[in-house]
Amino acid sequence: MPPNHPPFGSGSLATIITREEPESDEEDRGEENQDKGRERTLLRKLGFSFFLFGLINNVLYVIILSAALDLVPPATPKGIIAFCNIAPSLFAKISWPYLLKGRIRYTKRLLGCCLLSTLGMLVVALFDSLYMRLLGIGLASFSSGLGELTFLQLSTTYAPPPVAGHSVGYFASGTGAAGLVGAFLWWELRGLGVRTGVGLSSVMPCIIPITYFFLLPNPSMFLYAVTPAFEDTMDPSAPAISTLPYTPLATAEDEDGEEEGTLPSGPKRGIALSASDKWRLAKPLLTKYMLPLFCVYLVRSFPNNRVLELIDDDRKGISPTLLYPVPTSEGHWLLSKIIHSVRDYYPLWQLVYQATVFLSRSSISLGLPALPTQLLPLPAIIQFILLLLLGYESAVGFFGDERESMSVFLVFLLVSLEGICGGLAYVNVFYRINHEPPDPTTNNDIEQTRQEREFKIGSIGFSDGTGILLASILAVPTEIELCKAQVGRGKLLCKGL
Repeated sequence: MPPNHPPFGSGSLATIITREEPESDEEDRGEENQDKGRERTLLRKLGFSFFLFGLINNVLYVIILSAALDLVPPATPKGIIAFCNIAPSLFAKISWPYLLKGRIRYTKRLLGCCLLSTLGMLVVALFDSLYMRLLGIGLASFSSGLGELTFLQLSTTYAPPPVAGHSVGYFASGTGAAGLVGAFLWWELRGLGVRTGVGLSSVMPCIIPITYFFLLPNPSMFLYAVTPAFEDTMDPSAPAISTLPYTPLATAEDEDGEEEGTLPSGPKRGIALSASDKWRLAKPLLTKYMLPLFCVYLVRSFPNNRVLELIDDDRKGISPTLLYPVPTSEGHWLLSKIIHSVRDYYPLWQLVYQATVFLSRSSISLGLPALPTQLLPLPAIIQFILLLLLGYESAVGFFGDERESMSVFLVFLLVSLEGICGGLAYVNVFYRINHEPPDPTTNNDIEQTRQEREFKIGSIGFSDGTGILLASILAVPTEIELCKAQVGRGKLLCKGL
């Protein structure tokens, strides 16, 4: 684990223990302000660390896949690349929490993800063989999936639950920023040439271990006294920290040389979740967390499918059929500065979508209250309605051909709402599962409670990948049928792509 520091809030606690009574009200207020400042500093370091984890873990994924498309010959079936894009990541999210037993070795796992990311980027950059490049994409995908799973599980080692939720909020914000930052970085790097650009990007994984060892606060710093100032920085809708049934789960001895997936040493030997334990923990999460997350990714990826970006260049579900004539400067001066050809519409929808995903995934880190647990299905319901509206606009149109500008602004609004719902679902599901109270039958066993928390947040991680994979299967025939519907009413723009 990260290096040890004085315990969180221990300064104020030690002062209370050693001092019989304050010498003056001013001295007492000064120490209280000092504790408040220290606690805010710790929270900023924790939030920034997890923001970097989310950003770097996902931005490398964006860069290497963009570069791989430029390196793969045009005649190569793009479905192979799509498979290498999603399958290794999905395998990591399914296998690691369900198959491994014992405690997680975070240091070794994060170093392994760092090495895999660097190796994947170098393989894509240095080798001409198609199979080697596909291997590089697979390594990057596996590293990204395992990295996301690991950082989410790492957040559970922080207590009380509002601290864990704080770290998840910033991690989600970092993953949301990755789409925008990755596109910008690759736009700049590709001018140096694909191989040089990918080669330079291979140093970026080093940010993860540097952040982990030198910036991330140790979980033990958050296990002691918590002042009211700290509670003020947390979700105002959360219960008081003093009433939360949490258990300190991380100590300085966590990294004492055990292997990934092994049983703990000493008095904790023999503690590992069995298959029946994992099913008992996962069963109540199916409808509460997994189903909402799966539905959101299925519906959001259906019109804006990320996997299909690798299959057919500019044809991915509904969004590629949301096309309109190129606006003229006389009638639409603002839109004409953005859209110069019919092919510019799809990148515009993607930019709008990624920007709103970033904003909504940052909602908790910006101080907005989290969604109540009973409202977690709401983003999926809204997205389903948006999907129907976008499908109707593509096939039939709300305003007709004579008012195309109104259609453009309507799509802009619908895609923005789609991105907001997708981002809110992601951050709120993982935030809320970090607030799940421990099983009362195992609450007195620190090691088992720790493993249960890690498993629960890890067990739902495959829901998004499964939704994306199913959406990629459904999006291809949907795009074809929508284009046929447009041609049937005399709109031929989709045929010209």
